Amino acid sequence: MTKFDKSIDKSLIKIGLNKLQRQFYSIRNNKIFELFVISIIIFSALMIGANSYEISSTTLRVMSVLDIAITIIFLIEIVIRFIGEPNKKRFFHNAWNVFDTFIVLVSLIPIEDSELAILGRLVRIFRVLRMVSIIPELRILINSLVKALPQLGYVMLLMFIIFYIYAAIGTTFFEAINPDLWADISVSLLTLFRVMTFEDWTDVMYETMVVYPLSWIYYLTFIFFTAFAFLNMVIGIVVNVLEQERQLEADLLNENSGEPTMSELKQELAEIKALLQKGGI
Repeated sequence: MTKFDKSIDKSLIKIGLNKLQRQFYSIRNNKIFELFVISIIIFSALMIGANSYEISSTTLRVMSVLDIAITIIFLIEIVIRFIGEPNKKRFFHNAWNVFDTFIVLVSLIPIEDSELAILGRLVRIFRVLRMVSIIPELRILINSLVKALPQLGYVMLLMFIIFYIYAAIGTTFFEAINPDLWADISVSLLTLFRVMTFEDWTDVMYETMVVYPLSWIYYLTFIFFTAFAFLNMVIGIVVNVLEQERQLEADLLNENSGEPTMSELKQELAEIKALLQKGGI
């Protein structure tokens, strides 16, 4: 075989692989395929719930066969997603892909009469979490919450400082009124958490108002800082990160489909603007 023939064979193989990749990519992004996988995940979750009841040996054998079938379906789904990935190296850069692959591989471990039976059962329980990786909206929501944690940490720290100050004030003034609620700073923190969640907080307030008529200011300002101000800050941070994550997901889809991303469009507009300014237009 000549070098020319070898190059032709390599080109044909590459064309065939690209065609196969496009086919699997279209299957992976097909809504029917997505709904089918979601239905299998839901069915798997129902089987986990059914196993918590007393069932006959025949039903148990049937469910064992169904469990094997579900595992095979999940394995095929992972293979389809991997082959349909335009950039194979980036497949395992995605934490959700790593999680799904780990769940499927560990599900292959036999759970009957095995030392790893407990691990196998736990992994089958965590199959339900695969719903997050399949449904883009859930995936974006979870990613946004994770990415917002560093910013939320500072808000939680500031909230704890406010809690601590108010707990110290409450212990100082209200301990003699009701030691069960204001005995020390740790108990006062629990009482303030009750106030923040509006769990019969008016009973606590009216009790202290008998001795300190203006103590309502203490409770209302605390509720304003914690339940209103900090809650809105948390919502604002999560919404901001959620919008960034949605934009990132849209850019990734455009990149895979060959369409220009938002950042690329902005760069092109900047270049056009620079050329117009350079030409004096």
